[in-house]
Amino acid sequence: MKPAAILLAGGASTRMGQPKALLPIAGETFLGRLIGLYAKHCAPVIVVLGYQADTIRAAIPMTADFVRNPQPELGQFSSLQTGLRALPRGADCLFQPIDYPAVSEKTVELLASTSGELVIPRYAGERGHPVRLSPAIVAELLGLPPDAQARDVIRAHYPEATFVEVDDPGITKDIDTPEDFARWIA
Repeated sequence: MKPAAILLAGGASTRMGQPKALLPIAGETFLGRLIGLYAKHCAPVIVVLGYQADTIRAAIPMTADFVRNPQPELGQFSSLQTGLRALPRGADCLFQPIDYPAVSEKTVELLASTSGELVIPRYAGERGHPVRLSPAIVAELLGLPPDAQARDVIRAHYPEATFVEVDDPGITKDIDTPEDFARWIA
């Protein structure tokens, strides 16, 4: 059974100055590229929107399960919880923020086919996205208040985590500012 995917695109993109989901990458948008990539290996693909949801949704013609974080001002963890609530019961999932657009298809395919309580990719010793969560960890994350941090739960589960070495620097390339974007496309 394929895991689900959750793409977090609910942030305000204040440092970027425009929705990161709509930034261009190889003739597509960040979000369009990631939906297409995950749709090959995951089902369903859940996209969590928040700020500028209508603008982003109108610009993305692709099929996915779009859900809206009713309180995006609470931060990324509240968007993750919104996505987790939309999962089919008992589903494993891969999740990633929209600002890691260069993740390779090979990495997504590998994580989608690697089972475990917690599966985390590593490139050159550095952890990155996407992260695969078991239903037990999903339930744990859903039990936390919206001001919590996913990384605290993930770090607590490192002893049973499966770390997968990948040849994919995209798992660590976080694009937050116009300068990050300019360096990345250069």
